[in-house]
Amino acid sequence: MSVSERPSALPVACTLPKDHLLKRHIAMRHRVGRIWYFLFLLSTIVGIIALTALLYNIVNQSFGLVAVQNTVEPETLTINGVPLEELTREQLVSILEQYVSKGVMRRLESEIPFAMRSRDNIYQLVQERVIRPEILMSWQLVDSVFHREEIAAFIVENYPSARLQFRAWLNPDFIRRPQSSVPALAGVRTAILGSLWVISITILVAFPLGLGAAIYLEEYASDNVVNRIIQTNINNLAGVPSIIYGILGLAVFVRALEPLTSGVIFGVNDPTTANGRTVLSASLTLALLVLPLLIINAQEAIRAVPRSLREGSYALGATKWETIWHHVLPSAMPGVLTGTILAISRAIGETAPLVVVGASTFVSLDPNGPFSKFTTLPVQIYQWTSRPQDQFRNLAGAAILVLLFLLLSLNAGAVLLRNRYSRRIQGIS
Repeated sequence: MSVSERPSALPVACTLPKDHLLKRHIAMRHRVGRIWYFLFLLSTIVGIIALTALLYNIVNQSFGLVAVQNTVEPETLTINGVPLEELTREQLVSILEQYVSKGVMRRLESEIPFAMRSRDNIYQLVQERVIRPEILMSWQLVDSVFHREEIAAFIVENYPSARLQFRAWLNPDFIRRPQSSVPALAGVRTAILGSLWVISITILVAFPLGLGAAIYLEEYASDNVVNRIIQTNINNLAGVPSIIYGILGLAVFVRALEPLTSGVIFGVNDPTTANGRTVLSASLTLALLVLPLLIINAQEAIRAVPRSLREGSYALGATKWETIWHHVLPSAMPGVLTGTILAISRAIGETAPLVVVGASTFVSLDPNGPFSKFTTLPVQIYQWTSRPQDQFRNLAGAAILVLLFLLLSLNAGAVLLRNRYSRRIQGIS
């Protein structure tokens, strides 16, 4: 067929608008684009302002002037010229017996025998029960910087026996000290250790279960009614309020599985944890909380691995499990670790399920295993913010900074591990 005999081209379904209409249409699209640009920019600015205001409020509460007054000055508690800080354990006990009533001593002995208490614990008791430093008033950082002279004059007039000093509520002693009912002596050591114990066991339980479930659902499960119901429930469980998981943990781990979570079946004979309100109960509850999130993120990461990678492995004679272990999982691991980071961030900041499970609001002894009584940083912050004294809100601000640092540290470690897998995969490819 010659060129002239070929059928004419099909009629054009749509034609470009005329010149002036085209220019107007393009200008309108540009205006819409600029509007969305400014909306996105505005949302970013609002978010930055809100975050800045939050950090300003926390830092403003964590530092400032305080008016401190001791019931007994430490200089008067020396023995044979030896200062209080260098006294032996037995000398500290004698000071307690001298200044504290016999009823209080019997109560302290019944809680934990003095023979089992460390020297640091007895020194803490001397500070709380004998020296008893009292913070009469506290001021935030901005007022302390710009109104120091007025504050000093106020202290001289109203509290002549008190000392005015600048206090950083977040300091090394705050990290090292256990919880105390005296604001000047309170610390977050027990809460930090409790958070680390809880989050460590949570990851050890939830990560392999979540990854295994994701591998089954993506690589092995067939598309049938049962598996579709399982997938739907997993997606729904990711949005269940956390306090529901706390009620579930209370019913299952604290009550039904009390011999396990209290350690009785392992020979642990601790009357303080006989009710199952232990680190293990809290960890298993948080593992259930983050498990749907881990499964969903791991499924998305596995689904993103190209099909050609699997087919190439099968073509070389690899079995299904060898393909998953040597090719699919290494390629999906950066995405899996990203989901783990999100799960850690959610678990370490939870309060409601831990309160329901039985996290203590006041614990002065460090947790030493999965069957110990515990508290965590979020629970500690909640307890301090509910107290009426201003000093406890200062402590809460300092504890928030500790929690943020702990969270960022854990996330940084997970990000480094994820980047390591990413570089390894890029090197292989």
